[in-house]
Amino acid sequence: MKFIRFKQNGRFPWYLLLIPLIILCANAVGATAAQKIYVVPIKGEVDPGMAAFVARVHQEASKDPDALVIMTIDTFGGRLDSALEIVETLLKFPEKKTIAFVESKAISAGALISLACADLVMRPSTTIGDCAPIIFTQEGPEMMGEKFQSPIRAKFRALAQRNGYPEALTEAMVTPEKEVYAVEIAGERIFMDAQAYADLTPEELDNVASKKTIIAAGELLTMNAAEAMDYGFSRMTVDSIEEMLKQMGITDYEIVRIEEMWSETMVRFIGRIAPILMMIGLAALYMELKAPGFGLPGMIGIICLSVVFLNQYLVGLAHYTELLIILFGLALMGVEMFVLPGFGIAGFSAILVIAVGLVLTLQDFVVPDPSVPWQMEILKSNLMTVLWSLVGAVIAGILILRYVMPWFSEGREGPFLMSDLRGAHADSAETARIRMGDRGVAATDLRPSGKAEINDDIFDVITENEFLDRGSPVIVDAVRGNWIVVSKDGSS
Repeated sequence: MKFIRFKQNGRFPWYLLLIPLIILCANAVGATAAQKIYVVPIKGEVDPGMAAFVARVHQEASKDPDALVIMTIDTFGGRLDSALEIVETLLKFPEKKTIAFVESKAISAGALISLACADLVMRPSTTIGDCAPIIFTQEGPEMMGEKFQSPIRAKFRALAQRNGYPEALTEAMVTPEKEVYAVEIAGERIFMDAQAYADLTPEELDNVASKKTIIAAGELLTMNAAEAMDYGFSRMTVDSIEEMLKQMGITDYEIVRIEEMWSETMVRFIGRIAPILMMIGLAALYMELKAPGFGLPGMIGIICLSVVFLNQYLVGLAHYTELLIILFGLALMGVEMFVLPGFGIAGFSAILVIAVGLVLTLQDFVVPDPSVPWQMEILKSNLMTVLWSLVGAVIAGILILRYVMPWFSEGREGPFLMSDLRGAHADSAETARIRMGDRGVAATDLRPSGKAEINDDIFDVITENEFLDRGSPVIVDAVRGNWIVVSKDGSS
């Protein structure tokens, strides 16, 4: 058997041992990791919670600059400010790394979000379009005017220029007055609105081979999958994401589905019931103001308002300024309950300050920007939400105090453990000045406890089986240790 020997100046060439290591490294480099495909659902109402969710997706996906992010769209739209926030987040992704995959519908704000992605792909029989801004009034939904449509059209034009979509058609999704034609000039199809067509020179008109109306005046552009592909919006029509990736030539990939966490789902749910929570919280605080001391209604009110604030803080609408305003309102309420009797300027100011804080927690601005006209509409909507919550709270508080609370103070059949406290060693320095039959006036509402002015002095008193309003004439029925029991003076 012969051995092959390597000689170099009589020494073994040890560097040849590096060849296997080099081969292993080359194989490792060649075996690149599969491309990550992030699939993100955009479903249901577009709201601040969805905007916060997309922001979290951006933070996760930005760790891998080569990752492809696919937004699966199925929405009728929602809040304009939230949609614009989502658009700004999508624009932060690397270029050509976002795809909108329309699973069912991309209407209104959904269309705006879809066109913010670098590519658009649709399933068969899906629709996209109709992005006119509307506001809900007592007569139903009402389309907003040119003042609101103009900045949205500008946003659509910017997205169309960025991603290569027909500008005239994108504007026709926003403004129903836009009439758009497909004009063939020199073998090229061009989409232009009626004004642009009217501005063509006679020479250009001579070169027009054909003209077809795509969208007539008075209509909003809404496209199905076939039309979106024909007009240059959709890249392809496929049944699934896997089929889309195959047609794109992406074979080695790893799909990572990012779903909303339970906390994000809860945040979106709380956002929808925020007006109800505000009404409950304000009603509880109103009841606390009408009764002396601090008890269960005050705790319920603080908890409800805290939940609303924390929810808005998590979606990025509320900050420390709003928290300080609400805390200042609660401090005023404490002054009303523990320092000043009755319901006066401190209590009224407390509710007003808390209402202002709640309005600010529902929006991401303090004073509406004139260049952003929908901010004024958002402010009006938030004011009405808080106002109706406040009105509902006062009505609910009055009804509960009038009809519910007396039910708890009514006598109940036994058996009971009773004591007359004759052997108790109570400090009776205050009650020694009171006798049965003394008359006075309720200094606060008696629900059932409170304060009464008797013999030109203020005493802590309690009623049995009745609630009395402030100013009601009272008579002392009994003095039991430190308890002064009064009832309504029927002789007055």
